[in-house]
Amino acid sequence: MTHKLSDIAAALGAEVFGAAGLLINAVSEPATAGPNDLALAMDEKYAQDLHSGQARAAMLWPGADWKALGLEAAIAAPRPRFALSGLSAMMDHGQGFPEGIHPSANIHPDARVGRGCSIGAFSIVSAGATLGAGTVIGPQCFVGVNATLGDMCFLREQVSIGARVTIGDRFIAQPGVRIGGDGFSYVTPEKSAVETVRETLGERGDISDQSWARIHSLGAVTIGDDVEIGANSCVDCGTIRDTRIGNGVKIDNLVQIGHNVTVGNDCMICAQCGIAGSSRLGNNVVLGGHTGVSDNVFIGDRAITGGATVVLSNIPAGRVMLGYPAVKMETQLELHKAQRRLPRLFRDVAALKSKVFKDADTD
Repeated sequence: MTHKLSDIAAALGAEVFGAAGLLINAVSEPATAGPNDLALAMDEKYAQDLHSGQARAAMLWPGADWKALGLEAAIAAPRPRFALSGLSAMMDHGQGFPEGIHPSANIHPDARVGRGCSIGAFSIVSAGATLGAGTVIGPQCFVGVNATLGDMCFLREQVSIGARVTIGDRFIAQPGVRIGGDGFSYVTPEKSAVETVRETLGERGDISDQSWARIHSLGAVTIGDDVEIGANSCVDCGTIRDTRIGNGVKIDNLVQIGHNVTVGNDCMICAQCGIAGSSRLGNNVVLGGHTGVSDNVFIGDRAITGGATVVLSNIPAGRVMLGYPAVKMETQLELHKAQRRLPRLFRDVAALKSKVFKDADTD
């Protein structure tokens, strides 16, 4: 995988300086770069490490003095980190899954497999399933009955796609993703203690012990185009209607999306988030790591939550939230500052009480 530096710059819309014909085999951090690596020194603070490596070329920030850094050539883009997106795609060696169907794979005669697909060892494609052109099914994957995957999808190892799940084009699932498990939905014959606590905000009442009856998931999951889901994340089926994930959504590792949830377009959901049943996210919502979203909550377009936020009520569009329970970030920071001042306040109050009582005894 060798590219001329000039070709890399042209593909990224970047400007090239110096020896544009240098051949680049890989990208590297500045301190460990070899003579045929493109060192990533996209910020001035990383450039000092170039002298520790052997790089002849680097990706730099706009306006950098590449000659003073001892380089033979450089490329610079207006937004270097965005250029890194394209560069990393050019240099990605992939997982090495070959085109074609592995002899150990089990493909049902009624499944439809598009041209140019790759189906790995010990994978199963069930009856009525459809795989779009160029889709890659890694080893030990499962695609359920009547499931549909669009063109150029990529399932890493041990991914499960349940029955009747519909997925658009260019879907990426990291190892261990589970799409289309049943929702976590149970009910008791009479009103449960949980329902009473929700209504009374803490008062349990005299509720007898009861067993849980299972509500089956009759819906499935619908996922749009250009969605990526991280390792060991799960998306549950809807109870009656489908759970829905919009176009361009990016989901990190270890995320749980419950039944009937609707996620709008271009949302980002970071690691260890949990979204409870029937909640709705608008477009371009960002949930920081370990955010918890209660059931039947609506989060408006472009809202952002900080790490470990717990959302118990609706969030309006554009709001930035933090804390448990979630409040506006600036409010949470003020609360935190006030909390840190409490010990000093208690000491001051104790000192004042002591003085008042001492003065009273003197009188």
